[in-house]
Amino acid sequence: MTNALGVAPAAVIDDARGLESPMQSFVSRLRTPDVIFGSGSNQRLVEELARLGAGRALVLTTDRGAAQLRKAVGAPSAIADIFTGARMHTPYEVTERAMVRVSEMNADCLISFGGGSSIGLAKALALRTGLPHVAMPTTYSGSEMTSIVGETEGGRKRTTRHDRILPRTVIYDVNDTTDLPLRTTLTSAVNAIAHGVETLYAENGNPFLSMVAEAGIADLVAALEALPRDLGNREARHRALYGAWLCGMGLNNAGMALHHKLCHVIGGAFDLPHAETHTIVLPHAISYNAEAAPSAFARMQRAFAAARPQDRLRELAAIDGVPRALRELGMPEDGIVTVVERTLEAPYWNPRPLERDALLALVTNAWRGDRPA
Repeated sequence: MTNALGVAPAAVIDDARGLESPMQSFVSRLRTPDVIFGSGSNQRLVEELARLGAGRALVLTTDRGAAQLRKAVGAPSAIADIFTGARMHTPYEVTERAMVRVSEMNADCLISFGGGSSIGLAKALALRTGLPHVAMPTTYSGSEMTSIVGETEGGRKRTTRHDRILPRTVIYDVNDTTDLPLRTTLTSAVNAIAHGVETLYAENGNPFLSMVAEAGIADLVAALEALPRDLGNREARHRALYGAWLCGMGLNNAGMALHHKLCHVIGGAFDLPHAETHTIVLPHAISYNAEAAPSAFARMQRAFAAARPQDRLRELAAIDGVPRALRELGMPEDGIVTVVERTLEAPYWNPRPLERDALLALVTNAWRGDRPA
């Protein structure tokens, strides 16, 4: 017996407990930052810095982020300096410059304010210094919830996982997201959805994380359905931020798979925008793993309310200005083989074995912007 989507949820997943089987075994060791969530949460920053014993905090952000931060929290005395050089993919040379600033000012805490670039830079510094990191995300990247940082040098992105990378506290304030343009809103939210999708079939997943990821994806999908009609919809913004939190927490504890490996290779090799790369690649990665992870795919079908979540995802992101093909971002056609070879050199765990010909087809489809196979 199936539902309207052709899925038999009760046969695949026990809705009450999230178990795929009454005999399922698993190990759960959750790692998560403290979270302060809600409208106006930024006003808790000074209190949080005092709790951490911080009096000389360094902010990592961009020029735009610095202006936004001053408007949001003013100029508390515990913030000693602001570094505005954060860049996409966390280049080593930017981290080296920021390290000089940390040393010169004798910083005792790091604050990231912005999207994945600012958060990534603070993570790289936390890894090197052991300083506590308070993350204040202004997009839906979800990076603030993970103990993972990807750093770029010489056209290659190296991913590191370490407990020191995990922020100590994350402050989510919906007021920081209300002026995100539509393109950034959509691609950032798809980036967050990617975290939830991979949580569902990652190597260290468990029933609790699957329930968290499914709920997070559903909230992000609901937000993506509402925000193109009304970018100022605060309820939808709230749901997107909440969904990003859930999906980011899931990924940090479950692990990454093929989708993130491809995006890390592509971003590092060709310096392509991170969220847009996720938006293009994710539908194809879902298709690649669908048959190898049927219970995960069933959860995606429910969260997207669609028989083919990969197609629904493309529909949600189909607005003017959002690219559908890697070639639109500037990736050369001869880069397809480069991506496949580098993915196979050091693969992440994946529910379906990585097959060279199948990967070539996946990356080629993503480069062209074709419908997922």
